Amino acid sequence: MSARLHGEVAHIRPMAEADVPAVMAIEQRMYPFPWTERIFRDCLRVGYACRVAEQGGQLAGYAVMSSGAGEAHILNLCVDGEHQGRGLGRQLMCHLLDEAAGRAVDAVFLEVRPSNRAALHLYETLGFNRVGTRKDYYPAENGREDAAILALTLAFPLQ
Repeated sequence: MSARLHGEVAHIRPMAEADVPAVMAIEQRMYPFPWTERIFRDCLRVGYACRVAEQGGQLAGYAVMSSGAGEAHILNLCVDGEHQGRGLGRQLMCHLLDEAAGRAVDAVFLEVRPSNRAALHLYETLGFNRVGTRKDYYPAENGREDAAILALTLAFPLQ
């Protein structure tokens, strides 16, 4: 999957245990209801595809994807605020989609807040389609917010 990029190309690599504090700092800055450190450590422990992106020598974003039985699920994708708008989210997403294709995944799923217009736009430009709704999925300031369920079918060349 090729990404249309603006700005510096990120170095994307596997997340290490030593990255978790920096990942947590971004998670806590960017989300009013962040994942816990334990969730990230559990994702590493069970072997999910946990990736970090570095730009300008800084950890600038991260992503977590599970896969199995021909499907992948993007569980978390986040770009630090000062690095947003430069194509880093697209780079991370394309990296995960390439990994999913390499694992012979047929479909990739994710949930996103309908209020997160930038993320919705990114996913739609990558070919994701809305396939459903998870009622009251996300915690919100005034209760709960639904999640839009998006899916992308990966095409493989015939051999």
